[in-house]
Amino acid sequence: MSEEKLTTRERVAAALDGHDPVLGRSVAFVLQGLIIISIVSLTVETMPDLPEWLRHFLHVEEQIILAVFTVEYVLRVWSAPRPVGYIFSFWGLIDLAAILPSLILAGTDLRSLRIFRMLRLLRLLKLMRYAKAMDRLRVAFHDVRDELILFLILSILVLYLCAAGIYFFEHDSQPDAFSSIPHSLWWAVATLTTVGYGDVYPVTSGGKLFTAIVLFIGLGIVAVPTGLVATALTRQPDPAELADGEAAAITESVETEDAAPPSDPPDKDPPENDSRGKDPP
Repeated sequence: MSEEKLTTRERVAAALDGHDPVLGRSVAFVLQGLIIISIVSLTVETMPDLPEWLRHFLHVEEQIILAVFTVEYVLRVWSAPRPVGYIFSFWGLIDLAAILPSLILAGTDLRSLRIFRMLRLLRLLKLMRYAKAMDRLRVAFHDVRDELILFLILSILVLYLCAAGIYFFEHDSQPDAFSSIPHSLWWAVATLTTVGYGDVYPVTSGGKLFTAIVLFIGLGIVAVPTGLVATALTRQPDPAELADGEAAAITESVETEDAAPPSDPPDKDPPENDSRGKDPP
């Protein structure tokens, strides 16, 4: 009985992930198609002057998709080797975020939370055989995590220093735009990221010079993390090259063994003349 249940769970998990030997990727593609339909419906619902029948149709469609995703989540928890581990995993939290708000607060406008379903589209990458690329990217971030954390701390410090600096340069000339250091943080963020919306800008000579310095610093803030991750990615071995290297190493080992000269057989002691039972000449 336990073996039948385990087999059923494995079949359900394989069908949901697109690895079932009979259904293949059909169930997984249907789920991803429902995600896309849900996102399109979310977009259409924001349009003004929709006919009443269309709004009713979109509402019914949302309830059906919500029911499907609820059943999917329950099946994933049931078929997972470690249900608790899946619930608190990244994908488990995304699956739960796609259904829980609508289930708890039914009738409330939670359309903004439904956008979390978009994150589940990343499973399409796994179905399209990009899982190895995603693994390499994950490993690359893991390799440079210490550098990224250090750079994040330095960026926060630079952000505060920029906000404080522009406040002291521009507060007297623009007390409304730079009323305090916290209010100046918006300018610091827009400038350090080299976005520069133009809604708040310096007018004094000192503020303009300070802004120019901040812009050069902002170029480094954008470039350094990109360089760290790119360098870590280049260090990741290509699976094809790794497999070819392993095959070449095995071939070389076999050729070396074949080319090695045969070892000399151990010397045997010459046979002793057995004179027992023989008369001397």
